[in-house]
Amino acid sequence: MKYDREYTIALAGNPNVGKSTVFNALTGLKQHTGNWVGKTVGNAVGSYIYHNDLYEITDLPGTYSLCAHSAEEVIARDHICFAKPDVTVVVCDASCLERNLNLVLQITEITDRVVICVNMIDEAAKKNIGVDIQKLSDILGTEVVATSARSKKGLDKLLSAIEKTASGENCRAPNPMIYTKRTESAISELMLLANGITDDTRKQRFICLRLLQNDDDMKKSLCSKYGICSEKYEPLLQRAEELILQTDKPFADETVSCIFITAEGIAAECVRKSTDKKFIRDRKIDRILTGKLTGIPIMLLMLLAILWITIAGANYPSSLLSELFGKLESLLRDGLSAVGTPPVVNSILTEGVFRVLAWVVAVMLPPMAIFFPLFTILEDYGILPRIAFNLDKSFKKAGACGKQALCLCMSLGCNACGITGARIIDSKRERLMAIITSSLMPCNGKFPTIISIITMFAIGIPAVAGSGFIAALWLCVVIAAAIAAVMLVSRFLSKTLLKGIPSSFTLELPPYRTPQFGKVLVRAFLDRTLFVLGRAVLIAAPAGLIIWIMANVTVGDISLLGHCTAFLDPLGRLMGLDGVILFAFILGFPANEIVIPIVIMAYSEGTALTEISELSALKDLFVSNGWTTVTAVCMIIFVLFHFPCSTSCLTVYKETKSIKWTAISFAVPTVIGIALCMAVNGLCTLLGIA
Repeated sequence: MKYDREYTIALAGNPNVGKSTVFNALTGLKQHTGNWVGKTVGNAVGSYIYHNDLYEITDLPGTYSLCAHSAEEVIARDHICFAKPDVTVVVCDASCLERNLNLVLQITEITDRVVICVNMIDEAAKKNIGVDIQKLSDILGTEVVATSARSKKGLDKLLSAIEKTASGENCRAPNPMIYTKRTESAISELMLLANGITDDTRKQRFICLRLLQNDDDMKKSLCSKYGICSEKYEPLLQRAEELILQTDKPFADETVSCIFITAEGIAAECVRKSTDKKFIRDRKIDRILTGKLTGIPIMLLMLLAILWITIAGANYPSSLLSELFGKLESLLRDGLSAVGTPPVVNSILTEGVFRVLAWVVAVMLPPMAIFFPLFTILEDYGILPRIAFNLDKSFKKAGACGKQALCLCMSLGCNACGITGARIIDSKRERLMAIITSSLMPCNGKFPTIISIITMFAIGIPAVAGSGFIAALWLCVVIAAAIAAVMLVSRFLSKTLLKGIPSSFTLELPPYRTPQFGKVLVRAFLDRTLFVLGRAVLIAAPAGLIIWIMANVTVGDISLLGHCTAFLDPLGRLMGLDGVILFAFILGFPANEIVIPIVIMAYSEGTALTEISELSALKDLFVSNGWTTVTAVCMIIFVLFHFPCSTSCLTVYKETKSIKWTAISFAVPTVIGIALCMAVNGLCTLLGIA
């Protein structure tokens, strides 16, 4: 189809302003996701047609500022400044306009093709907050449109405003930001030396301002895009450095202060506020959820509830999937036999590759399909930022960032998700710290093993009434121990490999909102569950082949598995375990879910993964192979603290692009696990505890 004209749109805004809702409302299903070139930050690009014109819209990462402290801010700033979109739409939250105007004022310094979308106007009205749209438009000198993207109110006006700005029909240019006399004088002086960098005087002014702010990252971008590092502009760079050295008060502090004051003044003129019942209710809830005495206990109770629901809800679908895959394995075996496949190859494909794949899917899928939606619901309700707020001081004392608390929450579902979640941390040092410590948290792959051991050696068999709740309670204790370990390791890293001062960050406590449950389920399942499961399955297939070879290839009447377990047995005994358990962890590198099945296979001297559904029979097998209470305790410790699974290691490498940090992420939990197991086993031996 031929279009009259084609335009590019950039969609910018703070986090939690409904920017993604605006994007989805405009593009519908005509969108795709990916990563920015050279970055791990996700992007979304879509398109829509309006009056036979094609508009390609890019959803920029949510950011509070363009003063580039994080990958998100760099991307947003460089896209607006260098990609030259035909229109930049800045989405604001009508109930928090003052804070949002900081970004608006920074963007209007770069481009005059701006449309301001004051979103969630209906939610603001519920809080008795009103915004004078016309007055705001007059003060800013730009098109301003009020919308409620969730209910699609005001979208027609937004589309019309974008069309007018893109086509040039709207000739309004944003009113310039006026700084102090000293700053304006310095900008004017640099503008004379910056002549020719670009035809756009607004961008030229922005470049001079950034040079005064001594923004090294911006200098790199300007060198590559506009060649300001050439001899032609040497006087410009030299004069900017001289002006910076001549002043006691940094230009950066002065300009930021001016923007804040200007935003406050505009909001005071355009926003009408009155305290309403909902606002008072939200503050009362905040006093409970973030209170010194109530915040942490409530957070633990929420965790307990989520774990109990996950444990109780995952059992039945896991059993169904196991039965289904058992039947599929039989069909696959019969089918391969029917086409004349050699028995050895048949066994490799069915009892090796397929059985491991089936086990990983059956054990991982149900708990993740329950945990991630619950986690996403808490996120959408606005609970997770409060959890980060509660843990911020503790992480600061450990030399880390409070946002790391959110990574730990995500790690409970899967360590790989916690690792990718570290993208929200601006500081590279603190981001690495979060990545390294994410694997110290127990994930859904470790839960079944921990729960089984707790049930067999702590709760008792047959299980008592309410054993699921008791197991969840014990699991909370284990998680609390993991969080303590994360704090200690973060403290150690901040004093050694990752020295530095904890950074401050803007932590927004968004209003409590009812999630859109349909979208929550789709997003949690597609973006998180299938993402993690896909990586696990990718590595589980070759692992199934290796496990089959280890169990079936013999040397001197003993399988390779037997030789390896015998070699590792001395170290295992020193740790309160045995060689079978240690080698099961090594073979279980692709997925923690297959560790116990490998132990069962080795103890039973089988040639393929085996499942024992009755815990009483499983306990008898373990006890007959030398397990004691000390073995069970050391097993839980090593399940909790051992090398990350292959999916997590792959994710660490993709996030850091460094073999060094991947190796450190691998080594840290492993060293902790070995040391703790040896210490506990040694102490129990001295005290005569069996």
